[in-house]
Amino acid sequence: MNAARVLSAAAALACLTATVASAELVTPRVSPNAKVIQTLGVTDFTVVYSRPGVRDREIWGELVPWDKPWRTGANEATTFTCSTDITVNGQNLPAGTYSFFTIPNADEWTIVFSKQKDLWGAFDYDPAQDQLRVKAKPMASEYREWMELGFEDLTPAALPQSPSAGKLVLRWEKVAVPITIETDMTKMVLSAAREEMSKRKDDDWRTPFRAASFVVDNNVDAKGEAWTWIQTSVKTQENYQNLSLLARMQAKEGRKKEAIASATKAVKVGKASKDKVDTAATEKLLSEWTAKK
Repeated sequence: MNAARVLSAAAALACLTATVASAELVTPRVSPNAKVIQTLGVTDFTVVYSRPGVRDREIWGELVPWDKPWRTGANEATTFTCSTDITVNGQNLPAGTYSFFTIPNADEWTIVFSKQKDLWGAFDYDPAQDQLRVKAKPMASEYREWMELGFEDLTPAALPQSPSAGKLVLRWEKVAVPITIETDMTKMVLSAAREEMSKRKDDDWRTPFRAASFVVDNNVDAKGEAWTWIQTSVKTQENYQNLSLLARMQAKEGRKKEAIASATKAVKVGKASKDKVDTAATEKLLSEWTAKK
């Protein structure tokens, strides 16, 4: 091996050794990291925190003192992110990422959404930077060794409606602390639908179909717009999907004869489609409507 190759090999080995030597040793945290991701309506939520364990310690009033700001977990301060404006216990919270502090008390907790970022614990917590404070009632709960934050009681529960509200609940030891999270899903979706309709292309049947479907499936009070949207969709391109929706809308308003005609056409178009269309749902409705004719 010539000198140049020897020097090159030595340099490569030195670089590798330096990289290995400078690599940071990763060890497990006593309180592991956790992340909760939830969508309510069209709003995305992310909660990032660390999960301490009870480990035979006295938690409330001892490890977590009463009436003092708590990081709501361990290590870094817990963070709460919402992609749209929401309400928390009925109070407005703008879209954004917040440090999520709590001030525990035996009878009532204070929940804090702070504009401060990248904090370790609550040592540098500044009340002047609070975006929102709400009150919450602690409740007795089944034992949890590891602290847990999660979304529960999503509403409405019945399909096909989408959940647009729920409760963010802290559970640890034998205590649960819920707060109510709500989104104005209807307002946001209708606003987006109107915007998309204003710029839709002439051959786009899907946008008006989806907008009308949202109104019908979620019992939204926008029936006038829904009729305009479904008629636009059908006029643009008749297919099984929009004809079936039209039939459902007609039946809902008691226009049975029109509903039967639209459903019959929907099944016919669906069966003639090159795509494999399952027409069973509309055929079932058609059978029910004609039986009561």
